[in-house]
Amino acid sequence: MMKRTFLLTGLVLSLLLACITLPVCGENGPDSLFVYSGAGLKAPMTEIGTAFEEKSGIAVEYNFAGSGTLITQMELTKKGDVFIPGGTPDYRIAQEKGLVTDPVYIAYHVPVIGVLPGNPLEISSVQDFTKEGVRLALGDVNATAIGRQGKKLFDKFGITEDVEKNVLFRAPTINEVVTALKLRQVDASLITMDQIKGDEIEAVALPDEESLALIVPAGLTTFTTQEENSKKFVDFISSDEGKAIFGKHGFPIYPDPAYASVKP
Repeated sequence: MMKRTFLLTGLVLSLLLACITLPVCGENGPDSLFVYSGAGLKAPMTEIGTAFEEKSGIAVEYNFAGSGTLITQMELTKKGDVFIPGGTPDYRIAQEKGLVTDPVYIAYHVPVIGVLPGNPLEISSVQDFTKEGVRLALGDVNATAIGRQGKKLFDKFGITEDVEKNVLFRAPTINEVVTALKLRQVDASLITMDQIKGDEIEAVALPDEESLALIVPAGLTTFTTQEENSKKFVDFISSDEGKAIFGKHGFPIYPDPAYASVKP
């Protein structure tokens, strides 16, 4: 009980410290937007922010973190302008809490199994995550979209407990999961297709029965004080130019007939 209390206290303190240090907890300037973005979207969103500022003169500041963490920060601060998480399940949670408006859809976040080059343990599905000696890094279930998708998949096959025995750690962002794999601290992980870059890690496509692709949504917060500029930014993200940037970074662009079965 004491350990749980310390963990909860630490989490609350971390969130409060984040609020103290983040620009969102103050007032944005009239030509600056504050955007809550899933950490796994950092590469395309950074480029989009730069392109949008060049076109509009409106600066974009980001808070990149796990989607669950972002939702908690929005609840605490009631500040900020735009929310773009890793998938629609997290957006729905924010919407049910009255934090965001109706979304637009940008791209797909497609889960894959990340393995070391050559796939030395011959992992072909998440059911292989239960093999003895397989070292895993996974996204935190409460903080990341990929963590929640993974749990849904493990529960579906009744392997959650066996998988958990092989988990060395759960990370608050997908970026940290990828780093652990690149550093060979683990043998495999559940990540997304856009994270496979270079030759440090390889992707194993999930079998059809294990596919859990997500749609990336974006929308305004219900408490933005810059509705017009925020809408311009969301419109830019969902424009052909914005979607092309996501495509450049390895995201299939929405809509795509290959993912017609994936619903928001």
